[in-house]
This record gives sequence, structure tokens and C-alpha cells, in this order.
Amino acid sequence: MGSSLISLLPIFHLLVLLGSSVNAYWPPSPGYWPSSKVVSLSFYKGFRNLWGPQHQRMDHNALTIWLDRVSGSSVNAYWPPSPGYWPSSKVVSLSFYKGFRNLWGPQHQRMDHNALTIWLDRVSGSGFKSVKPFRSGYFGASIKLQPGYTAGVITSLYGSGDGKIIGREMKYRLWFDPTSGFHHYAILWNPREIIFLVDDIPIRRYPKKSAATFPLRPMWLYGSIWDASSWATEDGKYKADYKYQPFSAKYTNFKAIGCTAYSSARCHPVSASPYRFGGLTRQQYQAMRWVQTHSMVYNYCKDYKRDRSLTPECWR
Repeated sequence: MGSSLISLLPIFHLLVLLGSSVNAYWPPSPGYWPSSKVVSLSFYKGFRNLWGPQHQRMDHNALTIWLDRVSGSSVNAYWPPSPGYWPSSKVVSLSFYKGFRNLWGPQHQRMDHNALTIWLDRVSGSGFKSVKPFRSGYFGASIKLQPGYTAGVITSLYGSGDGKIIGREMKYRLWFDPTSGFHHYAILWNPREIIFLVDDIPIRRYPKKSAATFPLRPMWLYGSIWDASSWATEDGKYKADYKYQPFSAKYTNFKAIGCTAYSSARCHPVSASPYRFGGLTRQQYQAMRWVQTHSMVYNYCKDYKRDRSLTPECWR
């Protein structure tokens, strides 16, 4: 007897087993049919791809998804609420060469109409760096990742220069497919807090609780693609498979503004909200709580295998 299984995640689980059999039994009529009271809608009006877009196909209002050795697929009707404020709209984009330079792997970088493509193969990865160090600012870029099998491959945008927050990671399963289009990833750092944003939605706020656990020295902005198979996927459980090389990522809409290491003391730090002195609005907090409730998969503060003395900010 053949069978097929349909699973819709993460809103609810609906299991439908289809087969062939002969049976005289049938449940009695419920007398009421809730589905008849709800108008059907098209897939694109109520749902979106979550991952595996190359494993989805629409045929006359019917969605087919499939699994093979490369990938499966999923759809999602969840979406975070509007943050009500969009910091990226307050920052003018700049060309790559005005704000950055190649750091390594120049043969694995290519510019196409203001979009930078970097890639990883067996020979090398690639990376770039801001031309100036900053002591505060807004730093972001719109990034599109490669679909298919990319386990072990890290595409990054980060600040570095002060090691005080190393190891304080939080991990999220994004509520969209990062391979289907560009999405804006940003870091806002000022003397009071660090805020991480995705498409202007705050996903994490790291406030300054002490000088010992907050970066105070100037930092550079970096972007890179590299092989992190030894630790990136459950401590190296899944390795980069170079039969799928090259692994590529595209960056565009670069933004980098703030107080450089050479700015005067009168330079005002950038804020993530309409409030001049930092913090988030109530609406931004609501959006952040939604993301942390529905998309967070790891929080270092809740990892009780770690040495708590190294992360005192978690317990204050």
C-alpha cells in the first residue's frame, strides 16, 4: 500500500496518510463544516517560501514540494510585526570602494553593478574590511546567500577589534529564505548598547552593563566567506562538500556611518530608534520579542554547560 505524508510547519502539524484500502466503516457526520466558512486564498497571499525554493513548484494553485539528497523545502505563514521604525532608511548607501577594501582572496571577489560577489572553493575563500575603524556607528549590507547544500560555509558581516564579547552568541532560524533575495543585515553600536537588525527588525539588544563586558575600543567592519566545518554545524557534524563548489554570496547596499577612531569628541553616536540617546521603542521591542520567541534556537545565557563566571551580564 502506497502512502504519502504532508507536514505543514511551524504553525501546526497536519499529517495526512493516503493509501488504498477497502473499509465499510466511516465516521458519522459532524453536522457542521468549519472549512466551508473560510474563503480559500492563494499560496502567495498567505504564505511564503521558508527554505528550499528550488524544491517548490506551483501548478494551478497547487503547491508541490519535494525532498532529495540536496534539500527539502518548507513554507511559513509567520512574519514578525512591523518595528515601526527603519534605521537603514536614515543611512545613505555607499559604494563598496568608498567604504571597504579587499582583505584576502581578491581572486574570489567580483563587482557587478554595485553588488559584490565573493566565493569559496577548495583553493580559498575571500574577505573584505572597512577602510576606517569606528568607535560607534551603523554598519550594514544587503546580502543574498547561495541555495542548495552549503553546510559548513560561513557568510559573515561583523565588527572586530575588541574581544570582550567573543562567545556571546545567539542563533536564529530566519523567518524567510535568505537565498531567494537580498535582505538587509545590520549592527548598530553606540556607547550604551549594540543592536543587531535584520530588515530593520531588531533581533537582539546587548546593553552595556559593565566596561568589562562591552567593547570600548575602535573596531573595523569585516565581511567574508570561509569554511567553518570544524564548528559551524553542531560542532562539525556536517562538513562543507566541495562537489557543490563554488559557494558564493552577494553583498550590496553597503552602509557604514558613525564616529570613526579619528572623529572629534563631539561626534554623536547613531541611534536605532527615534530616541536620540538610544534604546528601542515599544513597537521595536514587540518585534524583537516576536523574533526571539519564534526564531531563536540558541541563547548563550541559557546554555548551562558554559562557565557562568565568564558571562556575568546574563545573571544581573
